[in-house]
Amino acid sequence: MTYAAGVDVGSTQTKAVIVDAEGAIVARALTDTGANVIRAAEHAFGCALEAAHLSEFDVEYVIGTGYGRYRVTFGHDQITEISCHGRGAVHMFPSTRTVLDMGGQDTKAIRVSDSGEIVDFCMNDKCAAGTGRFLGAASAALQIPLDQLGPAALRYTRPVRISTTCTVFAESEVLSWLGKGKKVEDILWGVHQSIAVRSFALLRRVGIEPDITFTGGVARNVAMVKAMEEKLGCPVNISEDSHFMGALGAALFALERIDDGRHARGVEEAAR
Repeated sequence: MTYAAGVDVGSTQTKAVIVDAEGAIVARALTDTGANVIRAAEHAFGCALEAAHLSEFDVEYVIGTGYGRYRVTFGHDQITEISCHGRGAVHMFPSTRTVLDMGGQDTKAIRVSDSGEIVDFCMNDKCAAGTGRFLGAASAALQIPLDQLGPAALRYTRPVRISTTCTVFAESEVLSWLGKGKKVEDILWGVHQSIAVRSFALLRRVGIEPDITFTGGVARNVAMVKAMEEKLGCPVNISEDSHFMGALGAALFALERIDDGRHARGVEEAAR
């Protein structure tokens, strides 16, 4: 049986996905990246192998992606997360033409072809205001766990408007609204709306073409999904594996490398 893997080393979390010869996911794993990036990559891959009941020798090709892709020391190659998210999104949702990848430190707007090739992209690499880090600042200010922000925000009644465009000052503004007696739920929905506005601006720069697929860790936040859909005026594709889309794309590229290698060997043998 043929197996390939992708390891996506993000700024906050590291993901690993193993696929079979058909591109179906057979195992996935998630771990905090932490300070030791190499160890995080090894741990995520090891957990995926254990979940699939495989050894490292069963996986023929591994590709690293994400900001720490060059620290996937056991990998055979590296590919940018932009390419991997595009490939993974089209594999998961074939009608995808626009991808919004929202992670812990950056947000990317990606336009893709029907084969998953990148047509255009842009990212907010100079500011974290429209990213998971902005949510992290609100989480810290309100002392609410990150995984509870979405459900809490959906209980809003009269949302406030978050005016700051800087994550550094987000906590201060959140506390200021709290001091004015505003409800936590209204403040949180304002935070989500603020991120949606900035993400929408990124998407407009590459051109918004349906279907739109939402990837990255923030795609697990139900309020963020709702805020983006309201701003876009249309539904977005999400999946339980949206968080793993980059690792999935890397695994699919790895599978392609295996097939290319076999084809090349076949041509060589036929020429002898």
